[in-house]
Amino acid sequence: MDFSCADPQSLDGLNWLLCYLSTGKHVAFYWSFLTVIALMCATVIPAMILGMAGALAKRSAIAPVRWIGSGYTTMVRGIPEILFFLFVPIAMDQLIELTRHSLFCPDWDQPIWRGNDFIVCDAAKAPLDTAPAWQHEFYGFGLAVTSFAITFGAFAANILDGALRAVPKGQIEAAQAVGMSRRQIFLRVEVPQMWVYALPGLSNLWMILIKATPLLFLLGIEDVVYWARELGSRTNPQFSDYPHGDWRAWYFSALMVFYLLLTWVSQMGFDRLSARVSRGMAVAR
Repeated sequence: MDFSCADPQSLDGLNWLLCYLSTGKHVAFYWSFLTVIALMCATVIPAMILGMAGALAKRSAIAPVRWIGSGYTTMVRGIPEILFFLFVPIAMDQLIELTRHSLFCPDWDQPIWRGNDFIVCDAAKAPLDTAPAWQHEFYGFGLAVTSFAITFGAFAANILDGALRAVPKGQIEAAQAVGMSRRQIFLRVEVPQMWVYALPGLSNLWMILIKATPLLFLLGIEDVVYWARELGSRTNPQFSDYPHGDWRAWYFSALMVFYLLLTWVSQMGFDRLSARVSRGMAVAR
């Protein structure tokens, strides 16, 4: 196509729109969709590990372990998710910096907490002020993944606990009758059959995770919501090469389509996975 984006004032119609959609900010907007998908994928494994650990803790014969498992799930379920998403990154960030402060600045003689301010030495900041931008972004992303994993791990724990309890007692008794150990019964009988009962709840949890990803915006991460608001807002002709009115409705409509497609693809994947794990098993339908 024979046109240049060097002089936006000379463009109109489709040429103007194509140049507008290929600006640096729009490229960052397109990459932010991958940020959302990366967050979900990165959250799954730690959330499932925490979920299985919580489920096993709730079933433990050791009372203190059982109390920890029940306390973890009860606390997270009883507190609004948004509070956890805001509290965990702040608390972890301060804990990391406090630890680094005690290691790298043992001679510090000033108070760390000064009113509402938390102040540590420059060497204790995580990451350092001189660190490249990608380290700051990766660090913030890691805190966000941790926050999401702790929150959704508690819900996964309840789902997996219920699924383990749903495995027919006759299956366990039959395994005991043939001389299987407790570990063998868990790995070969309970876990394989558990997924049939857990997948419906886990699929719902995945959908909730998808809908919770816009909370990245509250954690200071430049996600799809941040860029939709930034790019869709009315621009001043004096400070923008591509001035336009309030286009937020268009940008947020695009986000709605993206999330609908994401949930649709996810549901198809869970349907196939459910059919696979149910193969050869007599389950109520």
